[in-house]
Amino acid sequence: MSRDLPPLNSLRTFEAAGRHLSLTKAAQELHVSPPAVSHQVRALEDYLGVKLFRRVGNSLLLTDAGQACLPGLSEGLDRLEHAIERLKQHDAEGPLQVSVAPAFATKWLVPRLEHFDVANPGVDLRISANLDVVDLDRGGFDAAIRLGRGDYPGLDVQELFSETLAPMCSPRLLEGSKPLRDPSDLRHHTLLHDDSLSFDKSAPSWRTWLRAAGVKGVDVRRGPRFSHPDHAMQAAMDDAGVVLGWRNLAASDLAAGRLSMPFDLELPTQLGFYLVSSPVSASRPKVVAFKNWLLGEIENN
Repeated sequence: MSRDLPPLNSLRTFEAAGRHLSLTKAAQELHVSPPAVSHQVRALEDYLGVKLFRRVGNSLLLTDAGQACLPGLSEGLDRLEHAIERLKQHDAEGPLQVSVAPAFATKWLVPRLEHFDVANPGVDLRISANLDVVDLDRGGFDAAIRLGRGDYPGLDVQELFSETLAPMCSPRLLEGSKPLRDPSDLRHHTLLHDDSLSFDKSAPSWRTWLRAAGVKGVDVRRGPRFSHPDHAMQAAMDDAGVVLGWRNLAASDLAAGRLSMPFDLELPTQLGFYLVSSPVSASRPKVVAFKNWLLGEIENN
């Protein structure tokens, strides 16, 4: 059903002026100038085709038409305000919707979610693992975790951690007929390539790491390639070869002994994981609780 209604701003202005019987007091309440109030009232009168106010000396009085509609309009605006407050409350207390980069969700977040549930039993956390660009003002998400350089204009940004890359493999590759004990031993093993950072020309590659380690004679063109870092690291856990893995994403696998770092050399990237949210969402208790929990987990690990 289509509603033939005047602009809401003109209705608000008339209601304030009629309640105060003063353009000046209405302007103060609405944080505008008295001429702006007068303009809005005239626009509403033109729209309705009736006069709403009359002047008697220096006094501003309502016409019969103005007196007839003011009570209902005031009640309607009160109900609208109450509905908006209920909507805000529902949004603040409803599920915590977070869009998360898939690799971060799989390798870092999911292994720790039990800790979040214990610490925040009243928060219904819902994770959407994707790399889609989401509108944090209108897209239905309270926050997002993204890989980048922290350049997110207009959003509240909290850096979680930066990333470094280092060779990782199954512990079983450290022994056997061709044990992996020195960087030069990489020539005897399959190199696994993670192409997920190919968009960043400054990101380290196998060629970069071998050069830093002073190793020659390793063919960096060989070995399978993966578009997601978690897939590449899973291949390494399955004895498929050695991956240049993400140190922080692999923390749980390294701690559990599913992956090993045979060498000390780590190369930094210029990228990190960031928690981003709109300025409005950032102050909501559920988002604050999630941020504080993330930072606590990072500090404890």
